[in-house]
Amino acid sequence: MQTQQQQYLKDNNGKNVGIFLTIKEYEMILEKLEELEDIKDYDEAKVKNEPTIPLREAIKIRKQKNG
Repeated sequence: MQTQQQQYLKDNNGKNVGIFLTIKEYEMILEKLEELEDIKDYDEAKVKNEPTIPLREAIKIRKQKNG
């Protein structure tokens, strides 16, 4: 991800306390975090070595649970 020009938010002492992002950059970061979460969940499931079910069945079960 390439940012355009970084814009920092500074406190009264000139210390960097935040950064401004474009909406596009922010959304890209959220997508990457969601992808990492999926990878983490997958890795945890593999370690448990439990039987798997097809994706369609998992979606059906999830819909039933969520109403």
